[in-house]
Amino acid sequence: MAVDYVIEKEKPDFEVRTDLALEERESFPGDGGEISGVSLREWQEEESQVKLTEVRILDERGAAAMGKPQGTYLTLEADQLAKKDEDYHEEVAKELAKHIRKLIASMWEGEKKQETWDLKVLVVGLGNPSVTPDALGPKAVGNLQVTRHLEQQYGEGFCHKRGLPVISGIVPGVMAQTGMETAEILKGIISQTSPNLLIAIDALAARSIRRLGTTIQLTDTGIHPGSGVGNHRHSLTRESLGVPVLAVGVPTVVGAAAIVHDTVNTMIEALASNMATKGMGEFVQGMKPDEQYDLIRELLEPEFGTLYVTPPNIDEMVGYLGFTISEGIHQAVFGEAN
Repeated sequence: MAVDYVIEKEKPDFEVRTDLALEERESFPGDGGEISGVSLREWQEEESQVKLTEVRILDERGAAAMGKPQGTYLTLEADQLAKKDEDYHEEVAKELAKHIRKLIASMWEGEKKQETWDLKVLVVGLGNPSVTPDALGPKAVGNLQVTRHLEQQYGEGFCHKRGLPVISGIVPGVMAQTGMETAEILKGIISQTSPNLLIAIDALAARSIRRLGTTIQLTDTGIHPGSGVGNHRHSLTRESLGVPVLAVGVPTVVGAAAIVHDTVNTMIEALASNMATKGMGEFVQGMKPDEQYDLIRELLEPEFGTLYVTPPNIDEMVGYLGFTISEGIHQAVFGEAN
């Protein structure tokens, strides 16, 4: 059953970096409270193993509170997604395809393209294929069934006459490899290929380790490469690229400081229960959450730098997820085209 409500509470000062709108919403105090300018809907279909959460940022107040652009953020949570289970991944891909179609339809509302579904899609695999936690986008594009070359081989309109979408894919690499911003590369490709939809796939950063590899976020707001780990680059949005941008992301890393912060209550109890460290436990217990997090960072970063943690089976995880996302895109665009 779906749960709908509008959020109206103020956000606390404490903030641990995350790309997930769901986790941003969870950082607000209270249970079922309200944040001005943000709506929340949670549901799970009968007999489905996928939990869905839709966070909609409705206006500038909501955008300021959440620290994210206005738009729709849909999260699919599937506990077994990081494991090898073909039937489970097929179920998730089917669910993903359904919501990709819905999101595209809402992005094209009022446009002729919504009626004809004359799709010309550019799929962009963001990230560094040489760094496994950052290779999700390149993996997904590697599994993609492209069709644009058929137009080049058999003439313009070949795909449209057969009810097929025109799909092309690109892995633009990272700035350290190319010396160019991703947005610069994509503007050149868009000017030459004229897609009417861009789907960007990227690895994300999460607050909670339990969401690594088990959560897929869809959004119609575009994407901000590297923002989850503090690397703010040129945004990939409808405004910057001149074409609607649907973003698909899965968290593959979490900050070490965030992991330590999750265990701080246990640490406080252990300190307070020992006579030798009781004073320290009470001192930490009296700190605000943001002060506790800053203390953890001050202890960790001088010694280890800014650390991001990834699961030990990240190679397999990224492989499974790359297949599931590409299959979800296939079902979404080929199914609707036919």
